[in-house]
Amino acid sequence: MSYSPVSINRLNITDTGFDKRLGELLHREMIVAEDLTSTVAEILKDVRRDGDRAVLNYTKKFDGFDAASIEDLSVGPEQMAESLESLSDNQREALVHAAERIRKYHEKQKQNSWHYEEADGSVYGQKISPLERVGIYVPGGKANYPSSMLMLAIPAQVAGVKEIVATVPSSYGEEAKLIFAAASLAGVSRVITIGGAQAIGALAYGTESIPKVDKITGPGNVYVTVAKKMVFGEVGIDMVAGPSELTIICDGDTDPDWIAMDLFSQAEHDEQAQSILISTDSDFIDKVQNSIEKLLPEMDRKDIIKTSLENRGILILVDDMEAAAQVSNFIAPEHLELSVADPDDLLQYIDNAGAIFMGRYSAEALGDYCAGPSHVLPTSGTARFFSALGVYDFQKRSSIINCSAEAADKLATTAAELARNEYLQAHALSAEYRIDKSK
Repeated sequence: MSYSPVSINRLNITDTGFDKRLGELLHREMIVAEDLTSTVAEILKDVRRDGDRAVLNYTKKFDGFDAASIEDLSVGPEQMAESLESLSDNQREALVHAAERIRKYHEKQKQNSWHYEEADGSVYGQKISPLERVGIYVPGGKANYPSSMLMLAIPAQVAGVKEIVATVPSSYGEEAKLIFAAASLAGVSRVITIGGAQAIGALAYGTESIPKVDKITGPGNVYVTVAKKMVFGEVGIDMVAGPSELTIICDGDTDPDWIAMDLFSQAEHDEQAQSILISTDSDFIDKVQNSIEKLLPEMDRKDIIKTSLENRGILILVDDMEAAAQVSNFIAPEHLELSVADPDDLLQYIDNAGAIFMGRYSAEALGDYCAGPSHVLPTSGTARFFSALGVYDFQKRSSIINCSAEAADKLATTAAELARNEYLQAHALSAEYRIDKSK
């Protein structure tokens, strides 16, 4: 099959209306169609009311898995271990190596309790505790992602979470054994092969067979995203995830084939994925376009890549690297490659990005699998205020206040004055009861 040229949007920072046009191409409205929202709300209501029965019905309807009970859709530690043992040596070694690197990185993120003592004997500090039970949603659909199982569960395991319940919209077939094997390596307590809004509802509310969790993490389709937003408050969530994104800043001296393939690596996720190149060299942008035309026919998922690049891809010409950083900060991408001679110098201008890949050899794909940091990252511009998933997402912080009698005596006057300014008499009196009356 022959392919017509790939028509990718091109922008120049000097163009009139550049900011407006870039914003239109990013197309990141978080408003979801009313009918989809009402569908998700109905699913969640049914799961809250009917528990297992609703989950089983929706799993049959949407995923085609006809099961008599949740137990029939569950995979325990023994089956996970069997899946790990059943892998080829190459598959097992790759998973083990990735798991080791992910665990090593996240061990560095562990936060510890701390305190300090004041001269009057008072002690203040913070107690760090792991969450008791978490749910991780491992996406499915167009592909299975054992890497996501590792990236979601290992930080939770490192944090000390006692029970990790994973849901994944996958059957028991050959394609799923890698996911179950990854779950074994990551310390998952139980895998339940359900997906969609019904999985989110089950984790958030609990059912007869699925325990209610404290927090839900992991990306999914738009139904999953809307469901997570709706259950927030009932449980914690990590972030609101959208389609995968990559922005590359390149000075024009990287092999254009490398850059084209990096753009492909995001575009092949699905048609809504977004791949963006920012460069100071217009000739280089042309070379990348040529590499895209040359390499696309070799891709297994060429149709998805082409659609993604034509609908959402952008090639941007800027005047200098500081301007490139400004544009990137406006985009606030999930993944950002700094494919330049001196990435450390450019890094000082970068404020908004989920993960930053430094230099020409740091392909984003390495981060997807085995570099170490979790690949669960903020999308849709939310890197302005969300961070990469990490151990801290599975820990909670409690403030410690231990006032000595001397401290209570000193603090009471201040507290009482502020309380009365807020017309809260009992607050004031509660503080004043601790004042030393013997003085």
